[in-house]
Amino acid sequence: MLQLSDVLSNQPILSLRSGTPVATITAPIINPNNLHIEGFYCQDSKEKRVLVLLPQDIRDIIPQGLVINDHDVLAEPQDLVRLRDILNLHFELIGKHVFDTAGKKIGKVEDYATDLTSLYIQRIYVTQSILKSLTGGNLGIDRTQIVEITPKKIVVNELLNKMSASARVTQNA
Repeated sequence: MLQLSDVLSNQPILSLRSGTPVATITAPIINPNNLHIEGFYCQDSKEKRVLVLLPQDIRDIIPQGLVINDHDVLAEPQDLVRLRDILNLHFELIGKHVFDTAGKKIGKVEDYATDLTSLYIQRIYVTQSILKSLTGGNLGIDRTQIVEITPKKIVVNELLNKMSASARVTQNA
């Protein structure tokens, strides 16, 4: 089931052992190479320090928050050797500029939808400029249409030109 990004942000992390919230999610850790959520930064409820929750430690996602076994599964970021390269990227998807393969600016990422089972980002939602918004609205771009992700931008297939061409063919038919 796909859920927008706000379902996985600012959510409490609930402990099965204590039955209380032990932390709060502050941000996802996104791998830009495959758009997989590798974990979540969270703030400890007691000590107010930043910890990381890994996907394999999530028992369930319920409307009240994410459920884990116990506070002990939350890790210090510097202890996660396998994720060190991803953590050092500090990759943020929302706000990233989106261009097509011809170099034409499409807009900026406003939101994204994640498959909660696999934690892969399946769609990004792009806000266009005011002029384009009046004529075309916001765009939902599937992950299969993404060609490249760099630290500064996302490159997608030429969506607008293909849509315009198919619209012209339909009108002429």
